[in-house]
Amino acid sequence: MANNLIISEEKSLPRSIQEMSIDGDEPPQQFIVNRNSIWSKDTSTNIQIPIIDLSLLLSSEAELDKLRSALSSVGCFQAIGHGMSSSYLEKVRQVAKQFFTLPVEEKQKYARPVGESEGYGSDRIVSEKQVLDWSYRLSLRVLPTEKRRLSLWPKNPSDFSDTLEEFTTKVKSMMDYLSRSMARSLNLEEDRSGITVLLQDTEVEGLQILVDDTWVNVPTIHDALVVNLGDQMQIMSNGIFKSPMHRVVTNTKKLRMSVAMFNEPEPENEIGPVEGLIDEIRPRLYRNIKNYGDINYRSYQEGKIALEMVRIEDRNETI
Repeated sequence: MANNLIISEEKSLPRSIQEMSIDGDEPPQQFIVNRNSIWSKDTSTNIQIPIIDLSLLLSSEAELDKLRSALSSVGCFQAIGHGMSSSYLEKVRQVAKQFFTLPVEEKQKYARPVGESEGYGSDRIVSEKQVLDWSYRLSLRVLPTEKRRLSLWPKNPSDFSDTLEEFTTKVKSMMDYLSRSMARSLNLEEDRSGITVLLQDTEVEGLQILVDDTWVNVPTIHDALVVNLGDQMQIMSNGIFKSPMHRVVTNTKKLRMSVAMFNEPEPENEIGPVEGLIDEIRPRLYRNIKNYGDINYRSYQEGKIALEMVRIEDRNETI
């Protein structure tokens, strides 16, 4: 299982595009979302994102039931009781912000190699239909340690590496604990999982998830970490747990910073529904697959839903 960390900076419009906007010109087509697509649906503020106290999961069946309910409905929750202090989380945010305020030429020292996913830069372009994001990211593999590309780890700010190392350890421990709790909620011994843990900007909101065909704001709670299930978890749970579609709405006046850590199977490892969650009432919903991360990324950029690409439509289909 690989753990990756992404620090994102959602930007307001670049100056050249701002000038085009002032002049009343349309921005380039690759930056415009199709108004009829799922990404342009309305936003609702009536649906609340569940809050789960991780410190109660071992002692409270009610909190464990609340966890299962959250993951089976919206697939996302705000985690408190994770053992990381407000001051510590603010330190992580500040280190991330310090990196993105560096001059461009300094950040470019850690630029993403062509065709690769690690390093600093904007998203890879894999399709002519791809809609480009107003964001730059620093993407790093943090675990296993022997696969780290330390040449891409910023040396400025000077405490970046130490802060990232400590944050990785703390979040990995939280993920392992959550994986065991999720398995218990399904009465399984399995503890494999695909989870994203997100540290949000405290000043600028923007994250939304799709619930019942409506985009729902995920508010910033200063001491909370947002936990979002990945598609791999929906596949392995045979559809019991949900992987929500999510987006970030750009703020035209302020930058938004976020720090996300996620784990995913190594590309050569096969994933599929856990046998204990397949029966006559709930037949197998997904095929066994490898390298889902690449399937997911390319499907998204081509305007497709990756989960639909691996769903079993014909019950007589060979697995």
